[in-house]
Amino acid sequence: QVQLQESGPGLVKPSQTISLTCTVSGGSITTNYYYWSWIRQPPGKGLEWIGYIAYGASTYYSPSLESRTSISRDTSKNQFTLQLSSVTPEDTAVYYCARQVWGTYEYDYWGQGTQVTVSS
Repeated sequence: QVQLQESGPGLVKPSQTISLTCTVSGGSITTNYYYWSWIRQPPGKGLEWIGYIAYGASTYYSPSLESRTSISRDTSKNQFTLQLSSVTPEDTAVYYCARQVWGTYEYDYWGQGTQVTVSS
């Protein structure tokens, strides 16, 4: 059973950087044919895909967030990390990490989500 757990600060000031880590257990982030994604849900809105890091370490980001987004990984800890810079209150959301099956839009495992609020 694969489990994902988000961690990071719940409150970030405007213009600073959101930094979140997803720790994966029960499966390796280097296993072929999975993408490790970050997704968020602002209050009262739908899910928004942010980007992913693939099993081979390639990355792909949402065009609307690409200039502010970086996703990296630490294979020794089986973790992957999101950094979203120059944040504004519009970046307030519940942030999720999830595993996507290669070649599909299926997310088969999710973290429980972590609330991040951008406020001074």
